[in-house]
Amino acid sequence: MNEAIPVTRAVDHGTAKLMPDVDRERAWLLTVDGAPQSYVDLDDPAHLEFEYVRRLGYVLDTAAEAGRALDVVHLGGGALTLPRYVAATRPGSRQDVVEADRGLLELVGEHLPVPAGSGVVLHAGDARAWLESAPDDHADVLIADVFGGSRVPAHLTTLGCVREAERVLRPGGVYLANLADAAPFGFLRSQLANLAAVFEETALIAEPAVLRGRRFGNAVVVASHRPLDIAALARRTAADVFPARVEHGPAVREFTGSARPVEEAEAVPSPEPPDGAFGIG
Repeated sequence: MNEAIPVTRAVDHGTAKLMPDVDRERAWLLTVDGAPQSYVDLDDPAHLEFEYVRRLGYVLDTAAEAGRALDVVHLGGGALTLPRYVAATRPGSRQDVVEADRGLLELVGEHLPVPAGSGVVLHAGDARAWLESAPDDHADVLIADVFGGSRVPAHLTTLGCVREAERVLRPGGVYLANLADAAPFGFLRSQLANLAAVFEETALIAEPAVLRGRRFGNAVVVASHRPLDIAALARRTAADVFPARVEHGPAVREFTGSARPVEEAEAVPSPEPPDGAFGIG
C-alpha cells in the first residue's frame, strides 16, 4: 500500500497535483487543472499506464533495434514518463525535454527526480521556439506531446512547425505526436496533411471506436522518410489491453482526404475535449 501524501501546487499554467497510486509503490499520477498529464512508476520506469503513451512506446520500441541508444527530443515534459522509459529501455540515450511550464519542471524535479546520469536534459521554454533554435540533424526521434491545458497550442499545429521538426531530425529519423480529436476529424486530418507534405511515410494509430467517430480520443501520428515497421507496430498495438489499429499508406491518404496543410495565419488550437473526456474520478 502506497502511503505517500498527495502534493498540490500552483504552477505556471494551472494547478498541478501529484497523487500516489494506492496499488503501486512509488507510482504517481500527475494532473494539471484536473486533466491527467502523466503517470510515473519510479520503481518500474518501463511501465506505461496510459494507453496513448504505450502506443508512443511501441513506436519508440520499433524505431531501432532493441536496446540501441537514441538521441530523442521530447516537446512537452509532464512528469517525464517517456524520457524515463527511453533511459530504461535504451541505456546511453541522450534526451532533450522541452517544457513551457517551469513551475511544473521544478515540482517534478523535487518530488519525482530523474536519476543522475540518465542522459536527460531539461529545458524550460516554448517548444516551437526551442525547435527553431535547435541544430540540424540533432535527433533520431522527436516526440510532440504538448498540451496547453487540454489543447495543442495553435503555433504547434502548422506546416512550418513540422518542417522545423524534420530539419532537427536526422535523415532516418522518426517523428511522432499525440493528438486528440473526434469526428469529423478536421484537426487530425489537417495534421496528417502537414506530415504528408514533408515526409514520405505516415501512419496513424488509434482505437477503432475513435477512428469510427464514436467518441473523442487520442491518436498517435508517425512520420519518417524511411519505411516504418508497420507489421511490428500493428502486432504490438493489437495485443494491447486496449487494442488499437495502425493505418498506413492508402488508408491514411483516404482518411486525410482533401485536408490541406495548416499555414501560420490559419492555425488554431486542437479542439476542446468534451466534459469528462480525460477526467478522473
